[in-house]
Amino acid sequence: MIKETDFKQIPVAEFKTPFETSLDPKNRWVRLANVIPWEKLAEIYTRNFRKDYGRPATKSQIIIGAIIIKHFLKSSDEDTIELIKENPYLQYFLGLSGFTHKPVFHPTLFVAIRKRLGLETFEQMTGEFISAVNALKVSSSKGKKKVVADTVPEDQKEKSNQGQLILDATVAPADIKYPTDLDLLNTSREQSEKLIDRLSASLEGVEKPRTYRRVARKEYLLIIKQKKKDHKKIRKAVRKQLNYLRRNIKSINMLLDICRDREQLVEYKNLRIFWIIQEVYRQQKEMYDQISHQTDDRIVSVSQPHVRPIVRGKSGKEVEFGAKISASLVNGYIYLDRMSWDAFNENKDLKKQVENFKERFGHYPEVVIGDKIYGSRENRDFLKENHIRFSGKALGRPPAVTEENAAEVKKQRKRYRKEQGIRNGIEGKFGEGKRKYQLERVKARTARTSESWIATVFLVMNLACWLRDHFFAFLQGGLQAGEWPRFLSGWAIFLS
Repeated sequence: MIKETDFKQIPVAEFKTPFETSLDPKNRWVRLANVIPWEKLAEIYTRNFRKDYGRPATKSQIIIGAIIIKHFLKSSDEDTIELIKENPYLQYFLGLSGFTHKPVFHPTLFVAIRKRLGLETFEQMTGEFISAVNALKVSSSKGKKKVVADTVPEDQKEKSNQGQLILDATVAPADIKYPTDLDLLNTSREQSEKLIDRLSASLEGVEKPRTYRRVARKEYLLIIKQKKKDHKKIRKAVRKQLNYLRRNIKSINMLLDICRDREQLVEYKNLRIFWIIQEVYRQQKEMYDQISHQTDDRIVSVSQPHVRPIVRGKSGKEVEFGAKISASLVNGYIYLDRMSWDAFNENKDLKKQVENFKERFGHYPEVVIGDKIYGSRENRDFLKENHIRFSGKALGRPPAVTEENAAEVKKQRKRYRKEQGIRNGIEGKFGEGKRKYQLERVKARTARTSESWIATVFLVMNLACWLRDHFFAFLQGGLQAGEWPRFLSGWAIFLS
């Protein structure tokens, strides 16, 4: 049940602290608290809540703010709650009226929140925040005339294109052990042995099937501890682990056949593990028989079977294991356009990303900047129809340089180098998310919670972008001489 009526942020001077001084109104958390559209975010968060039934829910600003703080400070669920208890600025950011030593909620609620919200909810929150920021820019720009796409004549529609759309894709790696065939089979075998133990303990008068777990463990360690592993020895060890796993799967099916009430005896999570290890066995047996390392929908983690290998072709990381992300960058703010656990060709997303740009800003971009994978003939034809320039090189042979076109060719080459430098902005965004906001290792366990994790990182990156945009404007507002050391030290902590 949800009961919320007032989303007005209290003035900084009214926030009650146990200290002699009041909060600094120029603090980053104070400024963020006053720019985030809490009421609209609350509408998105509480759209599936009932207003007439159930226990009263935690205030939406506390929930959303705590998720932002977690990724902003790159802390764990438990550390986030402790940081909120210790910091009055964080408590003001969450909408509390005064400082308190009590935790705002239990850390385990973070998992439930990620399950409840999902990717679409965080995408809507990101859109609402960027819309609020753009509204502030429009209201603050006094006396500036802007071209509106609807007011442009039909014969000049091609001139109404404005702005740059930067496109790229990346992978958000999951927090899993680097997968090998032998490790996956060993983990599946150990899980099957646990299932046999549970089923045998629940069935009276049934002899426990033999599993040969000690022998299997010894043979696994004999290979895994070797520094240089011979291919023939690895293949032999894989064959042995396959046989042990096949025997265990047969024993589990036998015990399940004996059980009369299977649903009461076996919990869903145990049956789920059983389904996963059966699929692992099928895939590994298929690759072993075909002497191959490729199969459709290959499972690389027993605990996270939704994770797939994504081939990126980068030096040092040819294959990454996680969700593939297609994103776009506009005016420093990044949008999550597509996320999939299966590999896909990102150039198929260009049309949708361009249409999303028009839906957000009311007009098409003037130029689309991306690497050569986006420069397919189909994409070029689509951009040409809408009078959008593609920043990549033209198809076919480069034109011969003559005295007549030398200046134009030089101009185009200079523009190409400049726009490729601009394209590095989205690469920097990916690096920022992975280095500072926990996009490098997604520690959620399920597909839905992982999607929420990734979408939250994009929201936090846009919040940080707004803070950076207002850094120099904040300086222009003026600081007294005595405030500079404290301000610079605080900003250094933020950039670290």
